Amino acid sequence: MTDYSCFTVDIADNIAHIILSRPEKRNAMNRAFWDELPKIITDIDDNSRARVIVISAQGPVFSAGIDLAMFTNDVAGPKDKNHPQYGAHFYETARKLQHSFTTIENCRIPVLAAIQGGCYGGGVDLITACDMRYGTEDSFITIYEIIVGMTADVGTFPRILNHMPEGVVRELAYTGRKMMAQECKSRGLYNEVFADHAAMMDGVMMLAKTIAKNPPLAVYGCKRAITYGRDHSTADALDHIAMWNMSMLNPIEMMEAMQAKGQKRAGKFADLPKRSV
Repeated sequence: MTDYSCFTVDIADNIAHIILSRPEKRNAMNRAFWDELPKIITDIDDNSRARVIVISAQGPVFSAGIDLAMFTNDVAGPKDKNHPQYGAHFYETARKLQHSFTTIENCRIPVLAAIQGGCYGGGVDLITACDMRYGTEDSFITIYEIIVGMTADVGTFPRILNHMPEGVVRELAYTGRKMMAQECKSRGLYNEVFADHAAMMDGVMMLAKTIAKNPPLAVYGCKRAITYGRDHSTADALDHIAMWNMSMLNPIEMMEAMQAKGQKRAGKFADLPKRSV
């Protein structure tokens, strides 16, 4: 288990468990958060340390979103919009924060979010970048930026539209209202709702173990194909998966998968290659 200032990371049985660990601050996302998260995700992915990632949080709240202290120190840059560096500094800062969550989406392995209590603002940016989302019955999301006079800009809108109807997203964005767990599930944002945190973590970890037993190269292909298909036309997506399998389909892995199933044993599959650059 490795400790960071904002996270605890535990890797076992091919599952990396990343835990937001600032419960006393309601897991608000301070400056260190935005530096640590992409480093953790990239390290796990580049070095093939796990086959699945689970992101959860300590305390009663999943995340209160961006720490408002970030807007009162030098991270925010010049305060005067007439300052010649204001626009460029704001743009680069926003792009850095966006990159932190894009790292989750670009990760080669599945990332599962386990949400309890409130998920505010930046927390919604985080979970919508994950592959799947699970919540406790008392959990909720809120696009809270509107309440503090902002337009969400770290990733909520381009990603949440992949999960819920546009009219629903507009309602959440314009009002800042809370969407409770059961509605999150009925709208398609959550995969499942659990009675409490313990039940949720048991269920999510069980699912993570199931995914981790499958051939990592095939799971990687699925993630790439789904994301590509979401962002491209059907014709382009069909061509992409044909080209992908032409290059990546592995008969040895397929044979091992079929033999393992027939012999009712765990398959012995190759891990994803470590990235050299």
